[in-house]
Amino acid sequence: MSSNTPYTCNEYREEMLLLGLQRRLHADDISEEERKRLQERIRDLETSMGMI
Repeated sequence: MSSNTPYTCNEYREEMLLLGLQRRLHADDISEEERKRLQERIRDLETSMGMI
């Protein structure tokens, strides 16, 4: 973060949620349906965080 705005608890929470979703996405024991839901949730979260 290069801006002068403070880093908030909500931003930290979103980052940790994103990391957890990405970790789950790369697990071997998930169905294709769950994989698609995870990809969609990750994309939505990245968009809301301004990453894409």
